[in-house]
Amino acid sequence: MKKHVTKISLFILIGLIIVSCNVTKKVPAGKRLLVKNEITVDNKETKQEDVFIQLYQKPNSSILGYRLRLNLYNLAKKNADTSYAKWLAKKPNRRKNLAKLLSEKQVDRLGKSFLVSGFSNFLMKTGEAPVVFDTISTKKSLRRLESFYYNKGYFDVKANYTRDTSVSKIIGIKYNVDLKKPYIIDSLKTVIETPALDSLYQTRKSNSIIKSNVQYNTEDFNNERNRITTHFRNNGAFLFQQNYITYKLDTIDTNKKVNVKLLIKDYSYREDDSSKTAPFKLYKISKVAIYTDHTTNKNDIKIKDSLEYKDFFLYSENKLKYRPKAITDAVFITKGSLYSDNSNVLTTRYLSNLKVFNYPTIQYKVDPKDENALIANIFLTPRKKYTFGASVDFTHSNIQDFGISGNTSMGIRNVFNGAETFELGFRGNVGASRDNANPNNTFFNISEIGIDAKLNFPRIFFPFNTEKIIAKSMIPSTSISVGFAKQRNIGLDKQNFTSAFSYNWTPKINTAFRFDILNIQFVKNVNIGNYFNIYQSSYNVLNLLANNYPSNPNYFDNNKLIIGTGTDGFVNDALFGPLSSSISASDLKTIRSIEERRKRLTENNLIFATNISYSKTTSKGLNDNSFYSYKTKIESAGNLLSILARASKQLENQSGANTFFEVEYSQYIKGEFEFIKHWNFGTKKVIAMRSFAGIAVPYGNSNSIPFSRSYFSGGSNDNRSWQPYSLGPGSSGAINDFNEANMKLAFSAELRYNLFGKFNSAIFTDIGNIWNVFDNVTDEANKFKGLESMKELAVGTGVGLRYDQGLFVVRFDLGFKTYNPSKIENERWFRELNFSKSVLNIGINYPF
Repeated sequence: MKKHVTKISLFILIGLIIVSCNVTKKVPAGKRLLVKNEITVDNKETKQEDVFIQLYQKPNSSILGYRLRLNLYNLAKKNADTSYAKWLAKKPNRRKNLAKLLSEKQVDRLGKSFLVSGFSNFLMKTGEAPVVFDTISTKKSLRRLESFYYNKGYFDVKANYTRDTSVSKIIGIKYNVDLKKPYIIDSLKTVIETPALDSLYQTRKSNSIIKSNVQYNTEDFNNERNRITTHFRNNGAFLFQQNYITYKLDTIDTNKKVNVKLLIKDYSYREDDSSKTAPFKLYKISKVAIYTDHTTNKNDIKIKDSLEYKDFFLYSENKLKYRPKAITDAVFITKGSLYSDNSNVLTTRYLSNLKVFNYPTIQYKVDPKDENALIANIFLTPRKKYTFGASVDFTHSNIQDFGISGNTSMGIRNVFNGAETFELGFRGNVGASRDNANPNNTFFNISEIGIDAKLNFPRIFFPFNTEKIIAKSMIPSTSISVGFAKQRNIGLDKQNFTSAFSYNWTPKINTAFRFDILNIQFVKNVNIGNYFNIYQSSYNVLNLLANNYPSNPNYFDNNKLIIGTGTDGFVNDALFGPLSSSISASDLKTIRSIEERRKRLTENNLIFATNISYSKTTSKGLNDNSFYSYKTKIESAGNLLSILARASKQLENQSGANTFFEVEYSQYIKGEFEFIKHWNFGTKKVIAMRSFAGIAVPYGNSNSIPFSRSYFSGGSNDNRSWQPYSLGPGSSGAINDFNEANMKLAFSAELRYNLFGKFNSAIFTDIGNIWNVFDNVTDEANKFKGLESMKELAVGTGVGLRYDQGLFVVRFDLGFKTYNPSKIENERWFRELNFSKSVLNIGINYPF
């Protein structure tokens, strides 16, 4: 076997060498292919991306040193359609014979077809033309390198380059940068002609980014311009622009020191044909006018309705349809305050967040009655009051052979004239399944219907004023939602009712709070007799055990337990009846575990929870590859119902747990924390990391966590070397169909890099598992036992292929079980690193 592998590797290597030797195939005569750029700074080689990005010419892209795209380009035939025409003309009867088989038009079209020229065009578009060395571009690169380091304080920098032409038609370039001694900032003086601006500058002078005894850096000077401009424009300097700030640098006879003079001249403007200057004014707001139904296609505004509310003037071209407070709460530009860019941004954000207006327009003009004051005009264009949506899908799954699903939605804006929004959605599905009983022989024998409603208030909906706690600058909102879904002949035929009352606010940009005062979920399982039809692995284990013991023959049909009477009868006999004494301890434990799980997954759930979550990110957008984010959440359930149950003096049920409306309610506390960090290493290389920890502890009325609030492991966004629900708990080996627990630890890291074009790849490692802790599970293999359970952290490694469409990313991840805690200890590492035991996960967008 080793000989075969060696031979195959040798053939591949020879093939790559042959192809690589042909990379200069399309390099013009007398020219050379650029294959390498090297940069040394003060005789030390550098790999910094921000340095290499200064070069005008870069070698062709490669994958592990192999120039795939260049070789694809070299395979293409140039002017394939012209070659085809010459081939046709080479023999006089060739065109005539082809025309007999096809036609004259088809013979001509054949030259432009994919068969003749299309494939070559595809190769040229997919491939990459050879990068031919150009002296002019190299000299430009030298100037850019010198400019790059000059802006970092190396005013005497010099750069040159050398060539490596030892291989025919190939060239490598080595850039040499001699930095010399950097220049240090010595003194900073300011000359600000407008006294009002000079006073403003002095109030924040200590925040200056330009510091003495610090190496000169042009970026610091640009950032200082931004800082000063922001400060001035947030304090009334409406006409001030960044270009009014200039610097004078003195480096003559200063021994590598820089004396800086910051200059800010007066406002300049044109009057008639002459240029004039005047000191900058700090404008105050004298009036705020809000046009609530402005239409952008009208030049003249005809006011039919208006009112004044708390120093705001509201105008309408029709009857005013909004309560004044709903709009003025979203406006941070106030009468008597100084002009401020920040107030502009906050007003725009809040008004957009109302979702009842298009993006607002804010315009300022000098007050004719006061030349030192501004009138703020805010133009709002309402969105349509009613919106409708509908969609239909045809589906096929392991539950239904054929299905039709539909969704309809309706939205209403400004429901109560306070900028509230209301959303109502209906969803339904009908399908056909051969696996379900169908006594009436109807085609559609399974169905699901659901309805969801949500009402959103653009403020904190509370009896008392909460602005001192949650200021309106935090863009608070309140949402009330309710939903109901009902299934027929699908699984356990669940009936699900949900409801939530939530507050949301953002203390700062990129941070968010959500407080669910009440989060209700009620789940009722109507068809619990269908349990073993769904959880086939549990049924198979139970059936095997039943056949190993002298079970009642009435429980079987062709040696298979009858689901319902047979499964229930065997379990009762094994746990409490005549078979209990003859079944081994390990088999009895298995049967008890199956029955406990059946009861757990078929029980009705009533969850009255309260939770608060907080999230923060430094991400500046989709293209930001260097950021961190974290989310944390704490949830408590059952305490309110516990008080109400005691107050109503409801009796305990047979299992000893309190009930509310004859249903056991869940009582637990749950906490989660997630941290994500991305590092950008340039050249489209990113290292991404995610860590997660969560635990839910039952207490009081519960000894376990509801299935909907528990954790699972595996899947495209978790440990990708295992299928969803197929990892853990602990070292148990995932013996159930849906394995879950109440504690989870997870860590993932991956190196993402570009292959070519829109195709990216990744190498990843996923570590994690789930366990049971502080609940009613007795199996030691499932339980978390402190630090010793860390050896049960599963490790999966793999590779991924991603296609970046722009709006979304299609992701394929192939995972291998590198460390499997369910195996015996000496067989856990590297025993399943083969394709037959790998897991392919398909997902949309990145997992973290």
